[in-house]
Amino acid sequence: SKSNNRQLPTSISFITAGAGGLLGWVIIHPFNTLSVRKNLQSNNNKIKINNFKGFLSLYDGLSAGLIRQLFYATSRFGFYELLRDQISKYKDIDFITRLSVGVISGGIAALISCPAEVTLVRLSNDANQPINERRNYKGVTNAFIRIINEEGPLTFFRGCGPFIQRAMVVGAVQVGTYDQLKSYFTNKLKNYPTIQYKDTLSVFFSAMASGLCYSIITMPLETTKNRMASQKIDQLTGKYPYTSVFQTISKIIRNEGLLKLWSGFIPYYIRCGGHTVAMFMFVEWLRNQYY
Repeated sequence: SKSNNRQLPTSISFITAGAGGLLGWVIIHPFNTLSVRKNLQSNNNKIKINNFKGFLSLYDGLSAGLIRQLFYATSRFGFYELLRDQISKYKDIDFITRLSVGVISGGIAALISCPAEVTLVRLSNDANQPINERRNYKGVTNAFIRIINEEGPLTFFRGCGPFIQRAMVVGAVQVGTYDQLKSYFTNKLKNYPTIQYKDTLSVFFSAMASGLCYSIITMPLETTKNRMASQKIDQLTGKYPYTSVFQTISKIIRNEGLLKLWSGFIPYYIRCGGHTVAMFMFVEWLRNQYY
């Protein structure tokens, strides 16, 4: 696309990254809610996913999702391009460099977005809890303030370990492989002068492929993050059942089997693959409007 041939101002790079993330999320949010509920279902086996208040309940926590994208997509994609462009002044950008830059930008973005992430998991899953266990948050602000008042601000960073680790993997796998594949497809498609919409096709195929890689690799960390962020203190032991990423993964494999780590994979892939495609298509489109 035209935007690849010229350097974008840093502010436009961050703004288009954030806007692409937000627009992509509006489309994909219901699948996120479904995937969180499906993924957490084992915590209370008796609950069937039939207590949805119609389709609209799938938009529970949309505002938290958008707030997270505002911080997360903007900083993850924005810092990625900023770092990549700085490094490109000194050396050619190869696949390993792209992966490394993805890891760093993903970690920075996750740290900034942790409070929004915990709020989002809580809001997405609240309607799925037994009535006596629901926290009944009224919305993002209410959830945010209540978490601080009732559990302390450090709660936002419990379950943050898997979120940051997952974001570093996502940064490498989603943004790094997308960037690599896009340059590959763009070069390959140059050999076919009759094909129309080359830019759109290369963005679409790159985003689909990077979304699939990213879904398969990150799903166990997503499962861990959901369990840790939504857990309550065990009445018998007086402790939280999940304490670390490794302990949570071991406990799930031991008690529920290895495949439980990929429970709810289809909605998760629709969410990840769909958001990857929608986000990058919007980002490229917005950048082409800028020129």
